[in-house]
Amino acid sequence: MAGRVAVVGAGSSGLVCIKTCLEEGLQPVCFESSDDIGGLWRFKESPEPERSSIYRSLVTNTSKEMICFSDFPMPAEYPNYTHNSQLLQYLRLYAEHFDLLPYIHFQTTVRSVTQRPDFAQSGQWDVVTVSNDGKEERHVFGAVLVCSGHYTHPDLPLSDFPGYETFSGRCFHSWEYKDADACKGKRVVVVGIGNSGGDIAVEISRSAEKTFLSIRQGGWVIGRMSTYGLPMDMIALTRFNSIIMQLLPHQLVNWAIERALNQKCDHRLYGLKPTYRFLDGRVVINDDLPGRIFHGAVVVKAHLKGFTDSGVVFEDGTVEDDIDAVVFSTGYKACFPFLPKALTGGPHGELTLYKRLFPPSLQCHTLAIISLIQAKGPIMPMAEMQARWAVRVFKGLCRLPSKEKMLSVVESDMKKNLKSHACPRVAALQVNYIPYLDFVAKQVGVRPNLLTLLWRDPVLWVKVFFGPCTSYQYRLTGPGQWAGARHAILTQWERVARPFRTRPLPEPETRPSAIFSPWLVTFGAAAAIALLLCKKEILPVLQGAAQIVDRTKVFLTDCCSSV
Repeated sequence: MAGRVAVVGAGSSGLVCIKTCLEEGLQPVCFESSDDIGGLWRFKESPEPERSSIYRSLVTNTSKEMICFSDFPMPAEYPNYTHNSQLLQYLRLYAEHFDLLPYIHFQTTVRSVTQRPDFAQSGQWDVVTVSNDGKEERHVFGAVLVCSGHYTHPDLPLSDFPGYETFSGRCFHSWEYKDADACKGKRVVVVGIGNSGGDIAVEISRSAEKTFLSIRQGGWVIGRMSTYGLPMDMIALTRFNSIIMQLLPHQLVNWAIERALNQKCDHRLYGLKPTYRFLDGRVVINDDLPGRIFHGAVVVKAHLKGFTDSGVVFEDGTVEDDIDAVVFSTGYKACFPFLPKALTGGPHGELTLYKRLFPPSLQCHTLAIISLIQAKGPIMPMAEMQARWAVRVFKGLCRLPSKEKMLSVVESDMKKNLKSHACPRVAALQVNYIPYLDFVAKQVGVRPNLLTLLWRDPVLWVKVFFGPCTSYQYRLTGPGQWAGARHAILTQWERVARPFRTRPLPEPETRPSAIFSPWLVTFGAAAAIALLLCKKEILPVLQGAAQIVDRTKVFLTDCCSSV
């Protein structure tokens, strides 16, 4: 039994770890180096060393229904993609609702986390902290949850570019960027086309004389808005889509998605076409970048090669003179200086983690690294699911495989990811969103049973299987079950619509379509799921057909009442 658990950091991951510990009857003690909660999402006018930093205009690239925690929906009146200040307010509401603040020690920095001499038997850790007034304290904890994030140490590779020493302009990392005021009327180069690089290039282009976007691999650019103006992630991240993508050949899926993206913006014509296929790399979420390129406000260039005294040279040999500033959006180094160096012993300096969570090398699994992960989906629900798994491992309710088995899984995952991500540090972080959540949920005992759900609650089944894979699904059953989960799923599209209702309009007269009649949806869905199941699972479905028919009345009533 872990007892007392140290939580390092009070950002979104730290808060959900505190709440999860309390939920499981453990005693969390959170150490936060700043004077407030929020971590990455707390905007500061000036960047602070060894802390995350965001720009003033930052808006989330995942919608409110997808990014929120599983038992605390965002307020319905919030816009679907929130400004950083609104997400911070959501975290404040979350901390207040679950009474988390009393467990946080502010202005306290964790200096070291080391194994106690009897670690092999006790699994305990010595934690040394330092307060802002210089007071050092030593603590003993049964377990440690590291939630300090990996956006605190910017990677600024100036030495890779000859001539930077004599360049007359300013070079800085996007970590330092706050707004475009300093770039007004200037000629600016942005290096890198991640989400931050795209945002910064677009914002600077609105006031700069000229903005150049230097990219190496290119990127598939996708907007936040899908068909009918609905959130893209809620349309794309569904269990149905996930299964279809696993069944269909990857080449076909890539072709279909890339064709759709190119119909909106020809990536080759715009100079954005990447060296990788859509499923094999990260996407760039940006609503405005193609338009700024279309207007000539952003000029796409090859990768940066070096500097002249007053300009830059690109790999294709072109030169741009009179450059005032170069912004490097070149990522971050995952750095945890307070952890034992043995844990960062990966071949490329990365943390070796089983399922992006547990160091396999530990004799006792009483330490977990939360949210050191990347996926085509929101991070906060993954961090919450990781916390729920980690805490149950700490309590001895879940067991991990042997060290050899875990290392084998780590190696297998790395080999697979290296096929689409050349950088080992980046490859190590990648997971597939829904399969990863389902894997962890299975360990915790909260993965939705689709067969059971189909014949017990067909209305909810349709929402779970064909609708967005929101985190509420992992509160329907099992440990930590939330009574409001079903209602949250059934009303998620109402919360999507709420912020748009700012002008009263008469409701249109609608008639139910025969194509989407409740009978056809119910039995068509049942047939579809049966085809996707293995042979051994088809028989129980057929045996439960009578029960499905009985419960169809509930489905009919629900659908008809919503028409």
